[in-house]
Amino acid sequence: MRIEVTPLPWWGYILFALAVVVAIYGFLSILGVETRVLTRRTDRTAKDMYGDYADSERKQRRYARQHGGQWRDGEDNSSRRS
Repeated sequence: MRIEVTPLPWWGYILFALAVVVAIYGFLSILGVETRVLTRRTDRTAKDMYGDYADSERKQRRYARQHGGQWRDGEDNSSRRS
């Protein structure tokens, strides 16, 4: 039993090479865009964003109580109110 290989026309090799180049370019460009978006410089710190994303004080107290923690009323929460 012999395996027969159907010859590919010359333009088939060019199309295949072009498809490989386009696929590599697409992958690298998508990767580059994601990298630039996810790692861009910012002057915001976690402390600045805390008020936007933190739970309410009541929820935080309940979580601390349920997990054996302790809520300290003397903490400075002025940064939360921006």
